[in-house]
Amino acid sequence: MSNAVGGTITLTIGGERQRAKGAFTYNLGQDMKAAVIGADAPHGYKVTPQVPFIEGEITDHKDLDLAALVNGTDVTAVLELANGKTIVLREAWFAGEGTVGTEEGNIAARWEGLSAEEI
Repeated sequence: MSNAVGGTITLTIGGERQRAKGAFTYNLGQDMKAAVIGADAPHGYKVTPQVPFIEGEITDHKDLDLAALVNGTDVTAVLELANGKTIVLREAWFAGEGTVGTEEGNIAARWEGLSAEEI
């Protein structure tokens, strides 16, 4: 049994494995609570929805179809973590610019979707 809490990850977008770089972040899209403050005291909280997402950097390569990646919609994004968790983002779309850095072939990438779960 591993005690890893971070480290290696695997990213799959629409069934195609991507070359994931560095630190990724994700959000399952749970409602966010924020305080409602009155002039006299806190009155309670309001609930705001959040969009589920997976975000990080991937590396460009010869076989990567950047246009298809950026224009992709209704894809499933899967992020497998070193701690044994898997994040599944469904009905997702690419929500970044699609800009590529030529020094290391890095692409800032963000997928947003309609639902996400941690399994």
